[in-house]
Amino acid sequence: MTDPTARPPIRLVVLDMAGTTVADDGLVLEAFTAAMAGHGVFPGEAAHERMLAYVRATMGESKIAVFRELLDGDERRARAANAAFEEAYDALVAAGRCAAVPGAEETIRRLRADGVMVALTTGFSARTQSAILRALGWQGLADVSLCPADAGRGRPYPDLVFAALMRLGLDDVRAVAVAGDTAADMLTARRAGAAVAAGVLTGAHDTRTLTAAGATHILNSITDLPAILTTADAPVPG
Repeated sequence: MTDPTARPPIRLVVLDMAGTTVADDGLVLEAFTAAMAGHGVFPGEAAHERMLAYVRATMGESKIAVFRELLDGDERRARAANAAFEEAYDALVAAGRCAAVPGAEETIRRLRADGVMVALTTGFSARTQSAILRALGWQGLADVSLCPADAGRGRPYPDLVFAALMRLGLDDVRAVAVAGDTAADMLTARRAGAAVAAGVLTGAHDTRTLTAAGATHILNSITDLPAILTTADAPVPG
């Protein structure tokens, strides 16, 4: 008889984009600096450094939510800043400043070939996410691609994981692994009840930060993910 309390095998991997599968290379901070310049906040000023520190700490979260916090809840200014951020980021992508993390595409293809579904998630808008996918030639690479607007709320809420689960017809969060480079990714995974919260060291946050946020595993790269999925109950060293 099957034990209903036993953890099922991993059937879905929810992957972050920028910093995890897509090389960031400082693009987020460049786009942020451009956006805030439009609001009279420039590099070298104390306000800019304070805001930059907040952006670093909240990497992975919904960008509109970050701007709401930075601009004291002023919705009009937050939306304007977010639009400027997206325009700046999209321009960097269009200029060829967008590349995959080495081995990321091959890892996604391997997971799907092994029967594991893949969701690509982001804190960017749908427009920016689509621009990145087009630039990389990744349309259709994953089973589903989601942004905060598709789920209700972005990270660190669990909504993106739940949205992926429902879109793909799964019914057990214990069959989900989440991988990302930020504390927000780890919080999302743990709040959703995912079996694996894999912190990846190719992006914003370090081992200490990821572990403090609840990482079950620390990986040097997303390419290390497939090897841990069959032994997900036993954390591996980073």
